[in-house]
Amino acid sequence: AEKMGVDVMRWMYASQNLENNLLFGYGPADEVRKKLITFWNVYSFFSTYASVDGFNLEKHSTIEKKNLTILDRWILSKLHLLIREGKGYLDSYNVSALVKAFEGFIEDLSNWYIRRNRRRFWKSEDDQDKFTAYATLYHVLVNTIKCMAPVLPFCTEKMYENLVVNMDPTKLKSVHLCDYPESDESLIDAKIIKKVDTLKRMVELGRSARNQSKQKIRQPLMKVIFA
Repeated sequence: AEKMGVDVMRWMYASQNLENNLLFGYGPADEVRKKLITFWNVYSFFSTYASVDGFNLEKHSTIEKKNLTILDRWILSKLHLLIREGKGYLDSYNVSALVKAFEGFIEDLSNWYIRRNRRRFWKSEDDQDKFTAYATLYHVLVNTIKCMAPVLPFCTEKMYENLVVNMDPTKLKSVHLCDYPESDESLIDAKIIKKVDTLKRMVELGRSARNQSKQKIRQPLMKVIFA
């Protein structure tokens, strides 16, 4: 536990299908640690830049649907789908399915939503678009923390203290005192999910084709055929 880390060990156990042999050891733990670091980096990204830009919970935390971009609507849809499915998984004692769904969600959040929105967070103007991005990411982070607290109790507690308690002392003092989040069906848009997921798949296939043909990522192509 000292070498692996307690949340890494819990994640590794929780992701196992009980019908199969347990994959255990420092090698599998290193793979899980990379995923945990990705989750922590998302939290660190928000904490760092929100502090620099003066994100204020009272002024900026409300999400106005009219101000949301397609990517905002997509990640919110993904979040509330995770919450809805996650509650069902926990109710049926299928923790490994929750962890697998969470792993896919963190990949979407880190490698697609944040990467495609960096310019919104980094631009010099403190406008509505920038704070809509912050409000969306804050909503996603806080609810993801609550969703995964039963599996990752220590890192989620640290995140909760910084993101919630430090910003609003009237809130509950621990994530483990909070109710499991409720999914907002009005924020789940199946059409948006299908469109963005399709676009993601096209990008992934394009990168794979470049690797196979040894074409550099930044090298322009004469044409691309998608069938």
